[in-house]
Amino acid sequence: MKKHTILLSTVFTMLFLAGNIKQAQSQLLDKLLKKTTTSGTSNKPSDQEISGGIKEALQQGIIKSSDQLSAVNGFFNNAAVKILFPPQAQKAENTLRKLGLNKLCDNVILSLNRAAEDAAKQAKPVFISALKQMSVKDATSILLGPSDAATQYFKRTTTDSLAAKFRPVVHQSLDKVGATQYYSQAATAYNKVPFTSGKVDPDIENYVTQKAISGLFTEIARQELQIRQNLSARPTALLQKVFGYAAQAKK
Repeated sequence: MKKHTILLSTVFTMLFLAGNIKQAQSQLLDKLLKKTTTSGTSNKPSDQEISGGIKEALQQGIIKSSDQLSAVNGFFNNAAVKILFPPQAQKAENTLRKLGLNKLCDNVILSLNRAAEDAAKQAKPVFISALKQMSVKDATSILLGPSDAATQYFKRTTTDSLAAKFRPVVHQSLDKVGATQYYSQAATAYNKVPFTSGKVDPDIENYVTQKAISGLFTEIARQELQIRQNLSARPTALLQKVFGYAAQAKK
């Protein structure tokens, strides 16, 4: 009888301990799950980290964009930004090519892109200046904004400055690469063709300036998307933390 009592006592003790162990395991699992689900927010970067990460990423994008577009054929060999005849002059281009003036038209297009490549070298200091003035609020809005939020910020803050910087460079570049001469020749040749409607303005400077600026924003938008979407485009721990947080926050 005494043995049975001891045996029952042992069984109840084991069951009690097993229940406590199971309860402890359940509580531990709950804690782990809670920690896992909240780890995305607990790793939130500070305002200073967000500002620093955004500025680092944008400076990286600015340098790449400016270097690529200011290189020889940076505009000319890039279908996304290549400068062609102005829309109002495309009819003139078609007419001139039908008249056998293909070489003249090709020279115009090449020289317009060479002028834009020359002007793109002036972009870095303008963008860097805008970065220095960016507030923490601006940086947070960019980080958690749409995929082109940084590009739109630059459009708002740098377009006028870029135009002021680019115009004199474009003017000099157009002369240097012969664009002014070639385009003037093309416009004059078309304007002399009998029975053509609408004369072509031989002044090309403003058009190239605007297209050069537009091309820069196109390339910066591409660089911005790379950083947002590709881990390989975030070489530093700060970029990985900041944009990793942004990716989680948008889910």
